[in-house]
Amino acid sequence: MSNIAFIGVGNMGGPMARNLLKAGHQVTAFDLSDAVLDPVLKAGARKGASANAAVKDADVVITMLPAGHHVRAVYLDNGVLGAAKKGALLIDSSTIDVDSARAVHTAAEKAGFLFLDAPVSGGTGGAEAGTLTFMCGGSDAAFEQAKPVLEKMGKKIAHAGGPGAGQAAKICNNMMLGISMIGTCEALALGEKLGLEAQKLFDIMSTSSGQSWSLTTYCPVPGPVPTAPSNRDYAGGFATALMLKDLKLAQTAAQSVGANTPLGAEAAQLYSLFAAAGNAGIDFSGIIRMLRGKA
Repeated sequence: MSNIAFIGVGNMGGPMARNLLKAGHQVTAFDLSDAVLDPVLKAGARKGASANAAVKDADVVITMLPAGHHVRAVYLDNGVLGAAKKGALLIDSSTIDVDSARAVHTAAEKAGFLFLDAPVSGGTGGAEAGTLTFMCGGSDAAFEQAKPVLEKMGKKIAHAGGPGAGQAAKICNNMMLGISMIGTCEALALGEKLGLEAQKLFDIMSTSSGQSWSLTTYCPVPGPVPTAPSNRDYAGGFATALMLKDLKLAQTAAQSVGANTPLGAEAAQLYSLFAAAGNAGIDFSGIIRMLRGKA
């Protein structure tokens, strides 16, 4: 089994690291927050005194960080690329901008490391259950070497293409998700206004042409899908702030390549309004409240 360094063990990284421990890997964890680090240490991980100290003897380094500038800071500027041992495999599962991912890819290659950008889909539930989807960008060699490790944390491991392709796939996917959730919420809110019962409308739409993941897996009204955050007053799940982050990344990417994404831009504006109204921490499906005029 591999010696794995895991940097960033918050809501997503924590359960991912614990699944690696369950699979028999030795994990050295580092996070700036002792509160999120503690459950991973209790599960059997070692504590790294710093990010660089954590990676010193690691065969595999995995990072799960908030944004591109955090990833650059950890890997570059006398960071992981200078501290990791020769031959270590580097995997970044953060969701960040494509340019930052490619910059770290280039620096890692120059330093003699295999690097994979491998953002995930599946939320905290998928992280806990080990059923995440990994969207990977990098060389064939990096992907093949990483796959057995990623399979301990995920159910679907997809190779999207070369450097940055994993990030590109992730932001395309989440832009589509943000758009489809707003459409789902609008339809359900309209149905309410027209006097339709939510369950009956769900039963019809879930087997009709309007069917989507946003409806059948993550229904934004309580009742039809018991596991959806709507049944917990939109607590947990995928925070509005994170959806807004991904939509902004998609808009930045679209502008950089001259892509036309009017619905993506509108979705970003609506989620920005919803977050600004004090809803940044609740699940993104809670935007139905704003569409009902009750945010």
